[in-house]
Amino acid sequence: MNIIETRDLRKEFTVSVKTGKLRRSRRTVAAVDGVSLAIQRGEIVGYLGPNGAGKSTTLKMLTGVLTPSSGEVAVCGFKPVPQRLKLARRIGVVFGQRSTLWWDLPLRDSFELLRHIYRVPPAEHEARLAKCRAMLELDEFLDTPVRQLSLGQRMRGELTAALLHGPEILFLDEPTIGLDVVSKQAVREFLAELGGRGDTTIVLTTHDLADIERLCRRIVVIDHGRVVHDGSIEALHARYGSRRRVIADLDEPLTAEVDLPGVRLESSLESSLALRLTFTIDGSTSVGPLVSHLAASGRLRDLTIAEPEIEDVIARLYQSDAPVPLQSQPA
Repeated sequence: MNIIETRDLRKEFTVSVKTGKLRRSRRTVAAVDGVSLAIQRGEIVGYLGPNGAGKSTTLKMLTGVLTPSSGEVAVCGFKPVPQRLKLARRIGVVFGQRSTLWWDLPLRDSFELLRHIYRVPPAEHEARLAKCRAMLELDEFLDTPVRQLSLGQRMRGELTAALLHGPEILFLDEPTIGLDVVSKQAVREFLAELGGRGDTTIVLTTHDLADIERLCRRIVVIDHGRVVHDGSIEALHARYGSRRRVIADLDEPLTAEVDLPGVRLESSLESSLALRLTFTIDGSTSVGPLVSHLAASGRLRDLTIAEPEIEDVIARLYQSDAPVPLQSQPA
């Protein structure tokens, strides 16, 4: 069952553009340009794109903050804008740079106020809060005013606040932005366990691709308002030509140059102890022929095969002049 569905979703804004020293003209810009998505209950989906691609605009339409210019959208069976109050009880939202907590109140009091706002029965509230207290280690700062919390502590409080009413969907916009390594790890572990239960759908936008690799089996990449990839990380690597690296340490130079299809010498570094050669191999080429050539043409001391980083693939996708739109859904 799809808990989120959009069809040809579009959002346009009218902007003023300078056309002369004293003149300005108005033109229409499509921030989201025909996005179609189907997200099933319990999925964890990474929603990626460069700045200005339309990620936050999409989330605002899904949560009822913005009205679409055209297209169809349904979240938890509701139309987000006309049924915003009903939808608010079914979703949780965390924006990394905005707070839903009361700045001068202790964290515990913010949670209690949210219980009354969402009309959560006391027993349910206490049970959910107890889980979050244990998993996110909240006890040491529950009675601290929000304004005195560190960024990592506040983000753990924001996550708790978004979950206390038992939402079916959790929308996260840059939840780990600015966090230190320890706080990021705590948030990731919490989200991984939450998503592993299968009863909360998570839609995550972030520029921290480590979040995506550790949490999401499915990623949707948007660029210039259009979906250019919808599928697994492995499919993304295959589609945009991921390149593995082979790093070879040799006791002496090769007796024969490497001339193999799909293999390119990236760098050569010579020291008093060894010669280090770094090769890149495209996704359609096997490592075997290169390893055989190195072993036959030189005294091989050590060999390392580095799998492609998702950052490299995403950067190459963003930098391409005209990414090919893709609207297919994963099986």
